[in-house]
Amino acid sequence: MSQGVRRAGAGQGAAAAVHLLVTLSFLPSVVEAQVTGVLDDCLCDIDSIDNFNTYKIFPKIKKLQERDYFRYYKVNLKRPCPFWAEDGHCSIKDCHVEPCPEYLKMANNTKELEDCEQANKLGAINSTLSNQSKEAFIDWARYDDSRDHFCELDDERSPAAQYVDLLLNPERYTGYKGTSAWRVWNSIYEENCFKPRSVYRPLNPLAPSRGRFFLCLCLEKRVFYKLISGLHASINLHLCTNYLLEETWGKPSWGPNIKEFKRRFDPVETKGEGPRRLKNLYFLYLIELRALSKVAPYFERSIVDLYTGNAEEDADTKTLLLNIFQDTKSFPMHFDEKSMFAGDKKGAKSLKEEFRLHFKNISRIMDCVGCDKCRLWGKLQTQGLGTALKILFSEKEIQKLPENSPSKGFQLTRQEIVALLNAFGRLSTSIRDLQNFKILLQHSR
Repeated sequence: MSQGVRRAGAGQGAAAAVHLLVTLSFLPSVVEAQVTGVLDDCLCDIDSIDNFNTYKIFPKIKKLQERDYFRYYKVNLKRPCPFWAEDGHCSIKDCHVEPCPEYLKMANNTKELEDCEQANKLGAINSTLSNQSKEAFIDWARYDDSRDHFCELDDERSPAAQYVDLLLNPERYTGYKGTSAWRVWNSIYEENCFKPRSVYRPLNPLAPSRGRFFLCLCLEKRVFYKLISGLHASINLHLCTNYLLEETWGKPSWGPNIKEFKRRFDPVETKGEGPRRLKNLYFLYLIELRALSKVAPYFERSIVDLYTGNAEEDADTKTLLLNIFQDTKSFPMHFDEKSMFAGDKKGAKSLKEEFRLHFKNISRIMDCVGCDKCRLWGKLQTQGLGTALKILFSEKEIQKLPENSPSKGFQLTRQEIVALLNAFGRLSTSIRDLQNFKILLQHSR
């Protein structure tokens, strides 16, 4: 080989290396480039949502979630799975950490045993409550009567239902994974999401190439799928943001995991599906934002108070909540829910009922989650979304609310109110976290 040919080859190799470095340097920004612009099925752009959430919503909703009325959520974590025998990997039945199955120890499977013990430890519920709080909960029981639910409601008077302090049980990585976790999400997508009949089973919720069938769906069915996909994306973002980075001397260190974020959302690693999932998160945010703006008249009545027994704090909490409602009303690009179920009355009524039953079934699947902490946040966010849908489909009843007496046409329980605002708070946090990941990805270049 001549010296000139060797030089040419070396020059081509260097040029290829430079091209590769330039290409790699731009990969992290692909997520940002694709998660932008106007959302489908509504006239709203992502940048407007980002700014609105960052400067108006997030600081206030975070403060609201710290108030006593909203930090305690009553939930039944012991209701059995109605669809299959619970055989989830390291499922947690009680608030304490249970030992791992003996078969793992007998099989001497060290890695699986370590994963199991970590999932048990991280997934356990912190059930610490003060005596003062327990006494207050008895007083709170005088609230709550509702109908037309979109979720399978827990019996709040059931001995199995308990108040959980959400601030002591943040949503984050628990190590819950494998067949059990996959089956829950697969059941939600496969059995409950509206989908064209040309899509055959099994339908993997993370599989690409759904888009070519998607346009065949009517608006209502597209909305339903996007809500579930957006909820899934939001939960995944929380896990990526509060990931167990390391554990030394029994003290865990939590923080954002860029590698995990890219695995779930990078367009290359997800074959283009990641940005679509994140756009569905924004769509879900808009739906719940619209519900909050619609339900404001319910809370603006003097008869409605956010009762905890502390009159001064209760008044401050309601003032903060009404302030948030005013902000939601000021958003200029709301989703128009009137475009849904707008066909002939008989067909629209049938589709609305199908919509409701599908969603109610999804709330029941949350009882099949094998990790207590995951089940807690899954049930809360599902009920929050169900309450938002109940609000959007009850506009006439809300308009007819009496000022100084309870309404038989539309009522929200304490559990629904707490779930609604905390679920929206989770979405607000997800959008804030997504902004942080974009910054981290830029710095990682």
